[in-house]
Amino acid sequence: MNIKEGNTHMKRPLLQVALDHLDTPGALESARLLGPEVDVLEVGTLLCYAEGARAVRTVRACWPDHILLADLKAADAGGVAAELVFSAGATWMTVICSAPYPTMEAALKVAKTYGEDRDIQVELYGDWTFDHARAWLDLGLQQAVYHRGRDAQAAGKGWDESDLEKINRLVEMGIHVSVTGGLTPDDLAQFRGIPVKAFIAGRSLYGADDPVAAARAFSRSIRAGWS
Repeated sequence: MNIKEGNTHMKRPLLQVALDHLDTPGALESARLLGPEVDVLEVGTLLCYAEGARAVRTVRACWPDHILLADLKAADAGGVAAELVFSAGATWMTVICSAPYPTMEAALKVAKTYGEDRDIQVELYGDWTFDHARAWLDLGLQQAVYHRGRDAQAAGKGWDESDLEKINRLVEMGIHVSVTGGLTPDDLAQFRGIPVKAFIAGRSLYGADDPVAAARAFSRSIRAGWS
């Protein structure tokens, strides 16, 4: 059966906020407002660059029960990078899709030493293939993030049928796909019928005039599309 047919009782997607701040205090202020409204707190790539694993540790101390993602987009030294963030309290960590397989495998091995719920997500940027996706599954990697990057958004690229087809195919392969890239609550209707793992928003949440109202608008769209 096609993924878009039926599935009226598929699991509801999570809501994730990407804290793409350049300092930890700013991220903590956004988390203070949005933590009660979201399922996943993400220490964004820019915050990881600026503050390192210290930011992961600080957010975890304030939010002990949330899923916490360290969005490193690691390309090398997977085991070392994973040790840094999982020892600081991360639940998930990202690796870039172009990373060598041994880097991904090393990161996943370290993640699992901290608990079976600890996991690695593959960030899908640039050129990747479904042959790569099969190889990731063979390594034990089961999560991916389908990403429309900042530069693509700036160039005016919207979500289209080719995006949905790729996401559907990844899901059919057995990959749990999260979706991000300039999402608005109105965009989520395009993904109805697809068992998305999480919808990820950053500036459209913490940069909104009323972040709490923005998060609740996303939550309403999720509830409307998924039972």
